[in-house]
Amino acid sequence: MTARIELEIGGMTCASCAGRIERKLNKLDGVSAAVNYATEKASVLVSEHRDHHEMVRELVEQIEKAGYSAALPEPAPPALRDVLEDRLVLSIALAVPVVAVGMVPALRFPGWEWFSLVLATPVVAYGGKPFHRAAWTNLRHGTATMDTLISLGTLAAYAWSLWALLAPAAGHTYLEVAAGVTVFILAGRHFEARSRRMAGAALRELMELGAKDAAVIRQGVETRVPIARLRVGDEFVVRPGEKIATDGVVVDGMSAVDAGLLTGESMPVEVGPGDTVTGATINASGRLLVRATRVGADTQLARIATLVQEAQAGKAAIQRLADRVAAVFVPVVIVLAVATLAAWLAAGGAAVHAFTAAVAVLIIACPCALGLATPTALLVGTGRGARLGILIRGPEALERARRIDTVVLDKTGTVTTGRMSLTAVVPAEGESADDVLRTAGSVEHASAHPVAMAVAQAALERGTLSEAGEFRSIPGLGVHGVVDGRAVLAGRRALVVGAQELPPSLEEALVSAETAGATAVVVGWDGKARGVLVVSDTIRATSARAVQDLRDLGLTPVLLTGDNPAAAETVAAAAGIDQVVAGVLPSGKVDVVKRLQAEGRVVAMIGDGVNDAAALAQADLGMAMGTGADAAIEAADITLVRGDLMVAVDAIRLSRRTLGIIRGNLFWAFAYNVAAIPMAAAGLLNPMIAGAAMALSSAFVVANSLRLRH
Repeated sequence: MTARIELEIGGMTCASCAGRIERKLNKLDGVSAAVNYATEKASVLVSEHRDHHEMVRELVEQIEKAGYSAALPEPAPPALRDVLEDRLVLSIALAVPVVAVGMVPALRFPGWEWFSLVLATPVVAYGGKPFHRAAWTNLRHGTATMDTLISLGTLAAYAWSLWALLAPAAGHTYLEVAAGVTVFILAGRHFEARSRRMAGAALRELMELGAKDAAVIRQGVETRVPIARLRVGDEFVVRPGEKIATDGVVVDGMSAVDAGLLTGESMPVEVGPGDTVTGATINASGRLLVRATRVGADTQLARIATLVQEAQAGKAAIQRLADRVAAVFVPVVIVLAVATLAAWLAAGGAAVHAFTAAVAVLIIACPCALGLATPTALLVGTGRGARLGILIRGPEALERARRIDTVVLDKTGTVTTGRMSLTAVVPAEGESADDVLRTAGSVEHASAHPVAMAVAQAALERGTLSEAGEFRSIPGLGVHGVVDGRAVLAGRRALVVGAQELPPSLEEALVSAETAGATAVVVGWDGKARGVLVVSDTIRATSARAVQDLRDLGLTPVLLTGDNPAAAETVAAAAGIDQVVAGVLPSGKVDVVKRLQAEGRVVAMIGDGVNDAAALAQADLGMAMGTGADAAIEAADITLVRGDLMVAVDAIRLSRRTLGIIRGNLFWAFAYNVAAIPMAAAGLLNPMIAGAAMALSSAFVVANSLRLRH
């Protein structure tokens, strides 16, 4: 067994830093770590037999030895002015005149070089301090990161310029390069940090959705208490417009609950006594009294946040390749810069041109975009999914979602609502449909059977019910009761009419219902059958459209159910599904998925019940309805918080889109370096332009990822 430890990392300045910390942590026994530069967090799996506090101390020590800081996550403090922003503002003010006189000869005046030196020195020293400090730390630990490249490039330009001023024969100064590159890189870092905060905004908003306190009833007195003091079993009041404090069940009151912020569902849902409600949803109308069933880390909101955090900490297989490249990239670039300098000098080029080309290689080649390609897209994609009611467990799910070609759909609770409802009332000749339903509903109202509850609910919706006396349930057959002086029977035909024949119209209705896989309830009194009620599990309103959308995505839908073939074929026809596998036991669902995989298909399974858990785990991509059983949700790669097949369509689209953005980011990052380094080595790029291009490459990757927000 393993336990997860989350650590906040301080001092990381690029993707190479994250890779270095990750390698350090993974050298520890029993540790598997992933460090995310975009979220500035380390997600560490450790053996549960290790003492938690001792393990945290050891991890923090290891990170600090690498030259960074680490701590357990704490609530975010009030926002302070960004120190990076202060450096940037001052550096811009000082660097603009330096760049202007360096690039425009008409602006030069006697002693302009010394003027530039005075202004450029604080830019290089103070503005570039983060780069120089990180480079020095890396040097002491025998490693190199992109900060090493920036520090080397800017200090080399500054040192050359100082030498040129003291020994005029040395030639041209490069103070505008030293100052300009520092400003461009600082600006890139600043906007990159802002973009990363925007990328992670969805998760932060999700974490802040919950109520801060609750009006708890204790000893008959209503008292406001912080959420942290709420306990399972506490009863609390939720007034119109207030957030429901935690997951619970309604004890008293009727209202409409708006879950849009949590699930993406647009319409409020009516709730009453006995209905479950979720923390962080909004009570739209009436007063509710709710009994808490889950608090703290067990609530649905907390579980959603945890799943999203875990997904954002993961790495796609393609990103692991990028990490390996970035790990060796910086040393290779330093060698390339030295080789560029030597090649220019050996070819008889001017020392000024050789130096310019070498500095441009150092600066253009920073692999920041490589490190940001995956984590920023994951941040935005998983955050957007959370707002749509889609919880993606990790990048592996994204990669599998792109390859699937077959979607296996469980019937009950997935394609259908999973709740029995009345679909038809067929009265005998001379009887009123309303009277048959009201009478049956009055006697069925005392039963807890799902079919009886469906009949009673339908009768209640059409009017008031009578009191049923002498009620008794007859196991396997139906119910008996006295309603308005009439001895009423409702249930199987054998209970109501025994060996007698039903009237032709009722016989036809009963056979038709059973052929369609529905349940037929025969109703009678005074020794005579008075009508047939047809009850069935109804198809979800959005299922047919969702199935068509799955087809439009190039996927083949297959209906898989334990129900009889007649019921399955009826639902499949209504939903537009051609392939049906019916009468399958829970263990047989796994076999069906295996058979499809053996045929060469890449299978996604969508289900909601405990009996679907094994098939969800076997499928290439498991998708669980969030309204279903916990076992199914735990076995799935993607959880659909709102029990609607349209969300499954959105999940597949979002998965494909996110992975497409990741691949686009990585292609750009690789292509940029492959094209830019030869150009810099050939002397075709001014170091200042190289600095701007490097900053823009990172900005492009982050901006491309942010498109997923919409």
